[in-house]
Amino acid sequence: MHTGHYVFHQLTRSLSRYVFQECVDRYRGDHYIKSFPCWQQFLCLCFGQLTFRESLSSLVLCINAHAKKLYNLGLPASIKRSTLAYANEQRDWRIYEAFGHQLIQKARALYCTDTPFLEKISGTFYALDSTTIDLCLSVFQWASFRETKGAVKLHTLLDLRGSIPTFVHISEGTMHDVTILDTLLIERDACYVMDRGYIDYRRLYTIHQAHASFIIRAKQNLRCDRVYSRPVDRSTGVLCDQTIRFAIWSARTKYPENLRRVKYRDATTNNTYVFLTNNSELTALQIADLYKHRWDIEQFFKWIKGHLKIQRFWGTSPNAVKTQIWVAVCTYLMVAIVKKQLNIDWSMYEILQILSITIFEKTSMDTLFAEFNLHAIERTNQNQLSLLEF
Repeated sequence: MHTGHYVFHQLTRSLSRYVFQECVDRYRGDHYIKSFPCWQQFLCLCFGQLTFRESLSSLVLCINAHAKKLYNLGLPASIKRSTLAYANEQRDWRIYEAFGHQLIQKARALYCTDTPFLEKISGTFYALDSTTIDLCLSVFQWASFRETKGAVKLHTLLDLRGSIPTFVHISEGTMHDVTILDTLLIERDACYVMDRGYIDYRRLYTIHQAHASFIIRAKQNLRCDRVYSRPVDRSTGVLCDQTIRFAIWSARTKYPENLRRVKYRDATTNNTYVFLTNNSELTALQIADLYKHRWDIEQFFKWIKGHLKIQRFWGTSPNAVKTQIWVAVCTYLMVAIVKKQLNIDWSMYEILQILSITIFEKTSMDTLFAEFNLHAIERTNQNQLSLLEF
């Protein structure tokens, strides 16, 4: 990347136009389109994410304020609000979902060794959870959730090696979390870390039959019989490590095999946790530590809600909402990829803040971030997620 291009162009140039066009062709996104193709729509929405635009009018106004620069960005001389709104309503959101999955593969390859704790353990580890995005029911009438409230749910599978989302599903707010296990393609030999909201013994047994493992927090009303107890070192916080079978007939019918029960006390909070797993290779302490890393997905949700535009939408149809969410995910992945490729020693939050005010500068990105003395600047948020240093 050299200084002859705008910062925004340097960012988007890291994306493969060939791969993007394959996604467009798959869903006939540019079919019968004479002007403003999907790529230009994507650039406009990325611009809105990077500059934190609150509305479609604000997005179009800010783009057109730089009319002389738009040609070099691959955009037409001016953007009409109606044109962008129509594209958001009509262009298939699955185009951006497919492109997002291509970026996910690229990002996972770059961040696969970024978690020191997991370097000691072989295998693939995921955290599964969902977050609710509130909507105004009078405006988004299709997004039924409660009697006076609308919402959609963002179900996400996060790769704990680098905090990269590998699966994102957008559903109605009324969809129960555990039903996403019916949609999720279970990966052989992978381990899924989940909260107790995902307890469904029949579905957990499906994971077991797929030759994968799970770690899930047990409910307080769990009734089981102890089959065998392993010796534990209580100084580590592990209180017991047992092999159990369900005592209730209905639970044993749904999950007919034995499970492993680990009880752990956190020395910091003095809280006690009980975990169920079908993994016999990990130590009890590793199981407890992996569940602690489940918090990474909560931090991920908090970060994207706070720093990307997925709570105020630039369209009201289901297609427009899903398009905006997937473009936000693509923007996040694009910045994460560039951060790794250029070895930028800044958090994702700091990179986005700087990009938002330098988007139309002709400075190479390595120079842009190298000119700042990172250690001389007071860090703004010390509680950000450490894996990607959000």
